[in-house]
Amino acid sequence: MDFYESDMDRQLMQITGRIAVENLMSLEAYSKFRKTNKASIMAHRKMRSVHLGEHMTLQFESELTIRYQIQEMLRIEKVFEEAGIQNEIDAYSNLVPSGTNWKATLLLEYPDENERRRELARLIGVEDRVFIEVEGHTRIYALADEDLERENNQKTSAVHFLRFEFSPAVINALKAGATVKLGCDHTHYPSHITISEETVAQLVSELN
Repeated sequence: MDFYESDMDRQLMQITGRIAVENLMSLEAYSKFRKTNKASIMAHRKMRSVHLGEHMTLQFESELTIRYQIQEMLRIEKVFEEAGIQNEIDAYSNLVPSGTNWKATLLLEYPDENERRRELARLIGVEDRVFIEVEGHTRIYALADEDLERENNQKTSAVHFLRFEFSPAVINALKAGATVKLGCDHTHYPSHITISEETVAQLVSELN
């Protein structure tokens, strides 16, 4: 998929393999870029979003989704000084997959506040029970919240950050077209789904 309306746009949001102060857009340039390219980036994000049951969504991240997130935060907070920009990069850049893994933001979504409070108390540890199952291989459980702990003994968080690390054998199977399931085997949230071929193809294309 081509996300850019013109050669100028392509130069503005480059996928470089490393997000740095010098290859992010200025606030002015991003404002212009956003007007013509937001819909395409939203389509990219939607393709990488997988709903697991009624209340859990995994947003599989890419360099593009994280660049967009950083640029949005800079725009909203009107950050233009280098130190502030670097802080945003440091906060989000570790969510870019490295070529041997998939990384995802996990969202637990309960619109009703009372239900959310009750369910987050019941779902302690749910982030550690989310898995990818590649056809012919054992389940690969997520490594969750490696930057900091996001739950306590009263409740879990509504947001977690996950990494699914793949062996060379699993990567080969993925590239050969193996079926991929996403699941959760937490006692209070048993669920699984087969990820669409279109979404898997996009995720696999980013593996080494």
